[in-house]
Amino acid sequence: MERYAVRKAYSILWVLILICLTVILTPYDSGAARIKDIAYISGVRTNQLIGYGLVVGLNRTGDKAATVFTTQSLANMLEKMGIRIDPTATKVNNVAAVMVIADLPPFARIGSKIDATVSSIGDAKSLEGGVLLATPLKGADGEVYAIAQGPLVVGGFSAGGQAASVQKNHPTVGRVPNGVTIEREIGYEFVKTESVMIALKTPDFTNARKIEEGINNVFKNASYAKDGGTILVNVPDNMKLNPVKFLSIVENIEIQPDTQAKIVVDEKTGTVVIGENVRISTVAISHGNISIQIKEEPRVSQPMPFAPGGQTMVTPETKMRVEEEKGKFVVVDGGVTIKELVNALNAIGVSTRDMIVILQTIKAAGALHAELEIL
Repeated sequence: MERYAVRKAYSILWVLILICLTVILTPYDSGAARIKDIAYISGVRTNQLIGYGLVVGLNRTGDKAATVFTTQSLANMLEKMGIRIDPTATKVNNVAAVMVIADLPPFARIGSKIDATVSSIGDAKSLEGGVLLATPLKGADGEVYAIAQGPLVVGGFSAGGQAASVQKNHPTVGRVPNGVTIEREIGYEFVKTESVMIALKTPDFTNARKIEEGINNVFKNASYAKDGGTILVNVPDNMKLNPVKFLSIVENIEIQPDTQAKIVVDEKTGTVVIGENVRISTVAISHGNISIQIKEEPRVSQPMPFAPGGQTMVTPETKMRVEEEKGKFVVVDGGVTIKELVNALNAIGVSTRDMIVILQTIKAAGALHAELEIL
């Protein structure tokens, strides 16, 4: 019985070892991406919808009487319900005029629900607690594709009195979750054709070629790249009756995308993002800061007691100190990787904002072989 238990334990151990070796030795490319992540089927996209509506039920935070279009819209709405009022005599501050926007997703069917974003266009203080009345949403062609209505969700608040006020986030913009009902569909005829077009989100000749090769490895001679942004894919004869399955296979094909050598700098926030393929030529970098400190200390000069014609004088006294860091040169060899570049800059002890200046200077010297984009 003991021999059986020992033999069974050894068997389990060997199985675990084989599993570990399989995981370790199996090649895994962490940089691979699916076609659906870097491209899309041409014609399959969202469509923007927009509409004008009213939000009611606000707690004295709506538009003021001077907002003419709000009172006019309210009067028009009440007139359609059989109530006629004078817009100029209407004074309500629990109503706000808003613009409503939504994105109509592809293949949305009649009755489907989507979200909408509501933004105040008057002088309302807050939309918190409001309810959006039925608002037709139109497309670029002027046709109504959806109706929006429902309570608002606002991620902020505003409150205050005569002498002080407090506000969190942006209370004049909110969302209506699942408050848009689709009333008109957009047809897509590409599934009935013998070919489809794949468009890259970021046109690139290398990536277009890689997508072409990736598709042809699965479906022989089914695609070819027309240019750096589009790939024409012919639907095989055995897949024409099931185009959805074909496109599902195509968009899940993995390739190794090529990235552009690029550095993006946001000077407002001090953010630096460096791409993978950034390379620099051999340069020597030195960076030092100058710190100037100025301190004002007024001194009071007061005359002695019983001095004739004495007057108190205030004499300014300025103290100034200048400190300059000793810069040291660091040689960065050509063809370094991103990690080596960052390590070299960190070795100088520079801050993020100083690094922005250094990158701009390296670019001006012609040693930075990448696009430097400043936001």
